[in-house]
Amino acid sequence: MTRKDLDAAIAVTRFGLGARPGELDTAANGPRDWLKAQIRREGADRFATDGETSNQRLAEFREYRQERAMARQDKADAPAPAAQPDAPMQTEARRPATDPVQAARRFIRENAAGDALGRLQLATETEAGFRERWALFWSNHFTVSANKVQLAGLVGPFENEAIRPHVFGRFADLLAAAETHPAMLIYLDQAQSVGPNSRAAEFQRRGGGRRGFGQQNGQPRRTLGLNENLAREILELHTVGVDGGYAQADVTEFARALTGLSIAGPRDAGIEGVVFRDQTHEPGARTVMGVRYDQGGNAQAGAILADLAARPQTARFVCTKIARHFVADDPPPALVARLEKSWMTSQGDLAKVAEALIDAPEAWAPQPAKLKTPYEYVVSSYRAVGQEPRGLGQVNAALNGLGQRPFGAPSPKGWPDEAAPWAASDALVKRMQFAQQLGAVFGPRVQAPTKLAAETLGARLSPAVATAIARAESRPEAVALLLMSPEFQRR
Repeated sequence: MTRKDLDAAIAVTRFGLGARPGELDTAANGPRDWLKAQIRREGADRFATDGETSNQRLAEFREYRQERAMARQDKADAPAPAAQPDAPMQTEARRPATDPVQAARRFIRENAAGDALGRLQLATETEAGFRERWALFWSNHFTVSANKVQLAGLVGPFENEAIRPHVFGRFADLLAAAETHPAMLIYLDQAQSVGPNSRAAEFQRRGGGRRGFGQQNGQPRRTLGLNENLAREILELHTVGVDGGYAQADVTEFARALTGLSIAGPRDAGIEGVVFRDQTHEPGARTVMGVRYDQGGNAQAGAILADLAARPQTARFVCTKIARHFVADDPPPALVARLEKSWMTSQGDLAKVAEALIDAPEAWAPQPAKLKTPYEYVVSSYRAVGQEPRGLGQVNAALNGLGQRPFGAPSPKGWPDEAAPWAASDALVKRMQFAQQLGAVFGPRVQAPTKLAAETLGARLSPAVATAIARAESRPEAVALLLMSPEFQRR
């Protein structure tokens, strides 16, 4: 095997999502050029979401809530049924049709399951593995998790609308799109944030809380107040990082600047999605990280976001994350410096940063240093056998078991990139079970397992693994051995 063969294997596994049949041969013609050809200004590919936008999903959620409210009211108004001495007790399996748990589960299935499947199918079928991995990195960087019923239908559109169109554009544009999307505002509770000296807060203090701003859907709303979640996560996780030089006062000031950003509701006739409510915005100038912002209204938060995007701390923090994701848990300082230089000289042009990553010699070290996350492992397994998941059931069960539920990151920090959280003995056993299941389904169709191993791993296939696959007692076992090999597990 030549160095070009090894570089081809690195290109499709470390930069991409694993080799599909024939992909190594294509990449071998020029691995770096093959990767750079996947960079495009229009962004990453979009996955199927039944053609629905975030605004449509928001409207569906409002309808769902109205139906829930009507069902509760009907239940409250209905006369109590006469007692039946021999009637069986109601069990979990015999909940009424209006049960809120069942209703919530049905809403999630109808809105989120198809998005998760569409995303998986795109990853397993794409011929642009680097472009898709790059998009997945940014989606994890700007994590929105489906931890609320309303968000179950918004996470997919969020990624398609706010992340994927901007992943090869300016970071400032990506930042602005992500932070002002309805999904992010709901996830980090920004939609309920109200300036303490705003007109809305003053109205409530004067006794106006029984109507207007004090009610929501006819029910009393909790006391209006400032919420710092979005401001804190933008500083800590999305831009300058926890060591970026900001203080708690900067978080509070930024949170005040963000007030007014909210989601359109039933009273906003003819308006959809994100709105700016001047009556809830904290008036006055703000000072964040030593810079004073006199802009009024929505422009104030926009100016702060633009400045954060341009800060050198942001370049250092995000470029370190890129290097960690693609190359090593402990990224080479020289690689981080290369990416940071490209970021600063191009003013945050992410296409240029992607090219710098491809050109960096540190990114082509022969020894694989990254353990695949469960999502990467499942996707690359399907790619290896040249298939895509036709339904979400089995794949979803596997990802849940491996600890990486689709659209279900445990916190705004997103899924970890380091090996330790994914390398526990129990997790490896579950990977083996998945490999055996996939081998049982697709293994009988594999005519030559040793050829499949060579097409999947290329120059990274070791003689020991090749021999073990050749000596397997069956084709399903051979496929499972390939998927559990150290060469396949690492990238």
